[in-house]
Amino acid sequence: MQRVNHTLLTEFILTGIPYPPRLRTLLFVFFLSIYILTQLGNLLILVTVWTDPQLHARPMYIFLGVLSLIDMGISSIIVPRLTMNFRSAIKPILFAGCVAQLYFYHFLGSTQCFLYTLMAYDRYLAICRPLRYPVLMTAKLSTLLASGAWVAGSIHGALQAILTFRLPYCGPNRVDYFFCDIPAVLRLACADTTVNELVTFVDIGVVVASCFSLILLSYIQIIRAILRIRTADGRRRAFSTCGAHVTVVTVYYVPCAFIYLRPGTNSPLDGAAALFPTAITPFLNPLIYTLRNQEVKLALKRMIGGLRTKNKV
Repeated sequence: MQRVNHTLLTEFILTGIPYPPRLRTLLFVFFLSIYILTQLGNLLILVTVWTDPQLHARPMYIFLGVLSLIDMGISSIIVPRLTMNFRSAIKPILFAGCVAQLYFYHFLGSTQCFLYTLMAYDRYLAICRPLRYPVLMTAKLSTLLASGAWVAGSIHGALQAILTFRLPYCGPNRVDYFFCDIPAVLRLACADTTVNELVTFVDIGVVVASCFSLILLSYIQIIRAILRIRTADGRRRAFSTCGAHVTVVTVYYVPCAFIYLRPGTNSPLDGAAALFPTAITPFLNPLIYTLRNQEVKLALKRMIGGLRTKNKV
């Protein structure tokens, strides 16, 4: 296609992650299993929260249901194409497909950042302001806050996609990565990318730093409140409630900071780090929130018990 004296690219080739050829089948089975279990685990949490009357009207579990939906989306955007690269020759992705993948990844990823912050604030109110919690954080307010996170995430994703693909791409089309992400795609642009790199660093840096700072401040207050609890059982229950969230936030934010907050660098570890927010974290979230959350486990038992009762009838 001739346009503005450049042969613009119509497709990209994602090279995937490097691996020994003898491990091809093993890696295919591993990532396919990760994807299937991610979808089933998050769907199970989504159904449990939606059907259990004791959960679906509570802010914490409204946020958890939204998180499960985001995890299913991120996994579906990235993991299937990554998995197929282990079974067949590398297939190109259309230019429009690359744009869509980058947009939806940053849309859902930034929404997840905002959601983690809301979940931390919710735990702060529940533990530090328990008497006023039902008034300060209602189901209606939590739904509005979650909707705001979706809108803000959509704007962030659109900004990143527009800035990245407004540049001409007319040279090599091999993206040295397993999905279309900003640093890897910008290296193929036929123009100066300094402004893009700066805006990406500032934009993503502001989102990550502000969200992480608010989460950190929330948990400093939470830890202070927990240490004032007199009974050991009360402290244990409070730490258990927050432990799952702290674990997930750590696994998510550290790799993201490593990838995006080092402008102009190209480390072979970027691909390994990117597997955490795209494949590992969505897989771990259902396990962490079910194994460490007594209320979710009880709700699962109630749902399974109800199904068994219906089958007997």
